[in-house]
Amino acid sequence: MKQIGIWLDKQQADCVVFENGVEKFFTIPSNMEFFNPKGGSRSKTRWGPQDVVQDSKYLEREKHQLKRYFENLVTSVKIADQLAIFGPAETADKFLAYLEKDHHRLALKVKALDKADSMTDNQFKALARSVFGI
Repeated sequence: MKQIGIWLDKQQADCVVFENGVEKFFTIPSNMEFFNPKGGSRSKTRWGPQDVVQDSKYLEREKHQLKRYFENLVTSVKIADQLAIFGPAETADKFLAYLEKDHHRLALKVKALDKADSMTDNQFKALARSVFGI
């Protein structure tokens, strides 16, 4: 039985695979750009119009990059019999929502979804072992 634990944020996904007493660890980079929108200007006249930065352009680009990241992650973990997903923020929740929408069979294999701040590789492996009862 293949059991895979995933800890992910917007930078990378750390994965640990447990199969027949053997443990493998690998990392999948997200290759996402981090945006810091700049721009906007103040009018020269008092109470004049302002030029506003369009955040929707940046959010749309981030959404497409996040989907590509999740697709890469799914190709690496689709062989799992059980999944456990961990993450510090909303990325883990977004990944589960993506699985439920586009990969329903894989979403049914999710055993746990927990919030977990950044941790060392050994701490992550111990957390995954405890979820799977190893």
